[in-house]
Amino acid sequence: MAVQQEKYDGVQRLALQVPMRWGDMDAYGHINNVEVLRILEEARVYAFGPPAGTGLPGIAAAHPIFSELDADVQALVVEHRDRYLAALNYRNVAAEVKVWISAVKGASFTVAYAIFDPVTAEKCVIAETVLAFFHEPSGTLVRLSPQKKALLEPLRGPANFRA
Repeated sequence: MAVQQEKYDGVQRLALQVPMRWGDMDAYGHINNVEVLRILEEARVYAFGPPAGTGLPGIAAAHPIFSELDADVQALVVEHRDRYLAALNYRNVAAEVKVWISAVKGASFTVAYAIFDPVTAEKCVIAETVLAFFHEPSGTLVRLSPQKKALLEPLRGPANFRA
């Protein structure tokens, strides 16, 4: 899956095409809300790389936020929020997902998303995921390094939700 960078609403975003699967559709003919979360997860992993120590080598991430973590550090979802603006109907065409960073704090950052219908270009879903790095052996959070913050900074944009 190719990750492209583009300007959207005047902000640098990552643009991805994430396939919708036939099994993602519910009885109403649109993508089930649980499967929307899977689409967001896929977009996040394609954008920032799979966490270190998982899976086998593949395509290097353009923004290796996860793939360059130490093997004993986990990227954990702290919070997730989504809003459905329109039905994301199943199509045998990949959904378009825009990804950017809406917040960076000492030990966490927020990934923001927008999912668009691949044919009509209608915005169907907006979402945000707060992630933190967790050092499993010590049971403590890991502060974001200056290098990680530098990787995130070019993708900074507005939040999808007000605090």
